[in-house]
Amino acid sequence: MATDPRRMLVTCALPYANGSIHLGHMLEHIQADIWVRYQRMRGHQVHFVCADDAHGTPIMLKAQQMGISPEEMIAVVSQEHQGDFAGFNISFDNYHSTHSDENRELAGVIYGRLKESGKIKIRTISQLFDPEKSMFLPDRFVKGTCPKCKSPDQYGDNCDSCGATYSPTELIDPKSAVSGATPVMKDSEHYFFDLPQFEAWLADWVRGSGAIQEEMANKMQEWFESGLQQWDITRDAPYFGFEIPGAPGKYFYVWLDAPIGYMASFKNLCNKRGDIDFDSYWKADSDAELYHFIGKDIAYFHCLFWPAMLEGANFRKPTKVNVHGYVTVNGAKMSKSKGTFIKASTYLKHLDPECLRYYYAAKLNSRIDDLDLNLEDFVSRVNADVVNKLVNLASRNAGFIAKRFDGKLAATCAEPALYAEFANASASIAEAYEAREFSRAIREIMALADKANRYVDDKAPWVIAKQEGADAELQAVCSVGINLFRVLMAYLKPVMPQLAERAEAFLGETLTWDGIAAPLVDHGVAPFKALFSRIESAKVDAMVEASKEDLAKEQSKKPAGPLVDDPISETITYDDFAKIDLRVALIKKAEAVPEAEKLLKLQLDIGGETRQVFAGIKSAYNPEDLEGKLTVMVANLAPRKMRFGMSEGMVLAAGPGGKDLWILEPQEGAQPGMRVK
Repeated sequence: MATDPRRMLVTCALPYANGSIHLGHMLEHIQADIWVRYQRMRGHQVHFVCADDAHGTPIMLKAQQMGISPEEMIAVVSQEHQGDFAGFNISFDNYHSTHSDENRELAGVIYGRLKESGKIKIRTISQLFDPEKSMFLPDRFVKGTCPKCKSPDQYGDNCDSCGATYSPTELIDPKSAVSGATPVMKDSEHYFFDLPQFEAWLADWVRGSGAIQEEMANKMQEWFESGLQQWDITRDAPYFGFEIPGAPGKYFYVWLDAPIGYMASFKNLCNKRGDIDFDSYWKADSDAELYHFIGKDIAYFHCLFWPAMLEGANFRKPTKVNVHGYVTVNGAKMSKSKGTFIKASTYLKHLDPECLRYYYAAKLNSRIDDLDLNLEDFVSRVNADVVNKLVNLASRNAGFIAKRFDGKLAATCAEPALYAEFANASASIAEAYEAREFSRAIREIMALADKANRYVDDKAPWVIAKQEGADAELQAVCSVGINLFRVLMAYLKPVMPQLAERAEAFLGETLTWDGIAAPLVDHGVAPFKALFSRIESAKVDAMVEASKEDLAKEQSKKPAGPLVDDPISETITYDDFAKIDLRVALIKKAEAVPEAEKLLKLQLDIGGETRQVFAGIKSAYNPEDLEGKLTVMVANLAPRKMRFGMSEGMVLAAGPGGKDLWILEPQEGAQPGMRVK
C-alpha cells in the first residue's frame, strides 16, 4: 500500500447520447482506465465516473424522427454505451446521465451563484430562425457557403475546408439543416456567462496551475489574444434540456450542464454509496484531486469555460485536464465507406478487447498527438509482444514445473540479482504510468520481457530436462522464468486486467505492485492453460467488412420518405386554417432575379388583380416554362419587403428542394381568383 494514499475523482468526456461508441471514443476511455487501474494498484482511493451527455437539439430532433420521446431514446443509448464500455473492461464506479435530478439541481446551484455574483448578463440578440419549424437554429444546424474560402455545404460555426470560424449569420446562402428553409433573423432575449470577467484569473490559472498541458496552454493563448467573449448559455424552446430557473421558455445550453454532469454522476455515486462526502471533493479548498480526460476538440470548454464557471460558483478547479488527440486508422481519418469507422460493438464481435488496450497503451503518451491504429502493425505488434514474448515466457517454463515438480516452484530464487533488476524497474515504470507516458512504460516492460526470454534461451530448460540428475537446476531455471513473468504481468495489469486475472489464477496469487518486491518461492502454481490467443489477420479483415456492412444496414434501415424528412407539424384548429386564403393564380410573367441564386419573380393574376411574388424555385424551373400555367398562392400573406422588391404572397410548391420542386397546378376548369377550400 502507498504510504500516503491520495483521494482522486477521475472523469472521461461524456459521450453524446445520439450515436454509438467507436474506437475513437475508446482511446480516451482506455487511457483513463489504465491510469485509474494503476492508481488503484498503488493503494490510492479513486472514484471513476462518467455519464451520457443527453441534452440538446440533435437529441430532440433524432427522437422526433424515431417517433419516441427523448427520454426513451437516451435510455436505450445509455444501455448500449454502458455495454460497450463494460466490454472493453472500463472500470467506471458510476455511469449516469446529464438528464438527471442531480444535474438539474447542481446546474441550478451554479447558475444561481453566478447570477447572484453578477456573472450572468442578459441582452437581446438576433439569431437565425427556421420559419418552417418555428425554432432558433444552433450553429451546427445551419449550413451554407463558407464566407472565407467559399466552400459549399459548411456548418454555421466553422469550415471543414479552410478551418475558419465565423458566425452562422456570415454564411453565404444559409439554410436550415432541419427543414432546408432559408432562415430569417429574429430577436430573442438571452443569458450570457460573462467570461471576460475571469480573463486575468484564467490567464494565471492556465499558465500557473499546472492543470493544462503546455501545448494546450499555448493554444489557449490564442483565445486570450483575440479577447474572451461573453458566452451564450441560453437556448429557446423547443429544446430538450433544463429550463433556466425563473426564465420560462429558456433552456440551459447543453455545454452549460454537460460538464456539471461530472459533478452529478459523482453525487449520484455518493448518494448510492453513502460513505463518500461529495462536498469534500468539490469545495473550493478540497485536498482531493480532480482529473478530466478529454479530446482536443473540446479543450476550449474544459480549459476556459468550465474552470471559470467553477471559480465563479466557488467550487474547486481541476487538478489536471488531460487532453489527447484523435484516432486515425491506417494513416487516415476513420471512414465508414472503407470500413475503418469501427464501432466498439463491432470490434468486440471479432477481437479481444485487450488487444486494443495493449496497442493503444503502446502508442500513448502525455502529449496531444493523434494516434494511428495501423491494422497491420496492430496484428504484428500484439502477437510479437503479448503472445511471443510475454505469454510464451510462462508457457515454456510452466510445463516443466507441472510435470516434473508437481506444480511447485523452487524453495529459493536462483537469480536474485536478475530478479532484483526486474523488481527495481517498478520505480521507472511507475513514473511513466503516473505521467501517462504509457508507451514508455510498455517499452520498458517489453525490454525486460526480451531479457527474460534471453535468460530462458541461454539456460535452455528443454536441454536440462534431458540430463540426468539435473532436476534441481531445471526447477530453479523454470522458477526464475515464471517469477520474471509474474513481475511483467504485474506491470501490465493496468493495461490488460483480464490477462492479469488469468495469470493470477495460474500463479495462485493476486498481483500487486508492492507484492513483486520479493519472488515467489516454495509456492504452488496451477496447471498452465492458454492465457492469450494470437490475432488472426482474417479476423481483422472480417471486422473491417462487418463495419462496411454496419454502414449498409444503417443506410437501409434509415427511415425514408417525406414524413421522415419533414414530419407533420403540430395540429391546428379549423379556425386556424380558415385564416389562410388560398387562391388559384395565373402566372402571367416569370423572370429570373439575377442577384438571387434561387428566386424567380412572378407576376400572378388572381382574377382582376395582379400580385408580384418572389418564389425560390429557380433551380427547378425555367421562367419561360411557367408562363401561362395555373398555380396556387397564399393571397392574404403580409407583404414582405425584399432586396429585389415587394413580395405579395407565396406560391405553393412541394418537394425537398433543388431540382426536386413542383409547383401546385389546379386541374382544368379552375379560374384565376377562385378560392381553394
